Amino acid sequence: MLEEKKVSEAIISRYFKDLQNSLELDVAIVGAGPSGMTAGYYLAREGFKVALFERKLSIGGGMWGGGMTFNYIVVQDAGKEVLDEIGIPTQKYIDGYYTADAVMATTTLASKACLAGLKVFNCMSVEDVMIREEQGKKKVCGLVVNYSPVEMAGLHVDPLVFETKFVIEATGHDTEVLKTMVRKNDLKLFTPSGEIEGEKSMWAEVAEENTLKNTQEAFPGIYVCGMAANACFGSYRMGPIFGGMLLSGVKVAKEIAERLKSE
Repeated sequence: MLEEKKVSEAIISRYFKDLQNSLELDVAIVGAGPSGMTAGYYLAREGFKVALFERKLSIGGGMWGGGMTFNYIVVQDAGKEVLDEIGIPTQKYIDGYYTADAVMATTTLASKACLAGLKVFNCMSVEDVMIREEQGKKKVCGLVVNYSPVEMAGLHVDPLVFETKFVIEATGHDTEVLKTMVRKNDLKLFTPSGEIEGEKSMWAEVAEENTLKNTQEAFPGIYVCGMAANACFGSYRMGPIFGGMLLSGVKVAKEIAERLKSE
């Protein structure tokens, strides 16, 4: 006998168990694009307690649509190695260039990350961060989160807070978390100007290299990866080539994992 109430109970009990279990995290990731999900996969695989918050109902960021909705992406040799490790097939185009099905890449990456232990909360918007002062220095130590429908409707409903040892800003071009931090607090980022440097126009070769270079801590407790790294530290965009994005996720996961282990 099927009881509708039991279906509701099953969903509610499991969801709120996960939600309560995520109130204290090792790493909180904001943005479920390729770099954020890759970081989540590698961190969860290492056994860390990681949750990812995505504003939209769907995950995948810009990777879903490939280039101009033609749902294929391109990677070069280093990016192919990441896809190979995750189990995403590629097809050689010419020397040094490989294509991958964008939908297959997104769904496989998301599945592997969740199976590794990453907890994804979609339809959740990060509207602020929690900052504390430790030994005279300010540090990000939490996220202020609300439901996306609450934000979209403009309702005045207070958010909830998730404590975390590290935050990964992976919101892409918009750097939404950093913009809120800079606007609301008297602080300086680890950028040349102390502000968000801003994203430049298309130059794929430089952007691919700088995406990895700019993947680093932007302020105590918060790292940037993917296009958020280039927007934060001031570099170019690259379009539908995703090797730099994937490698950025690998790099930020490795650096945070090393810090968590040492601390």
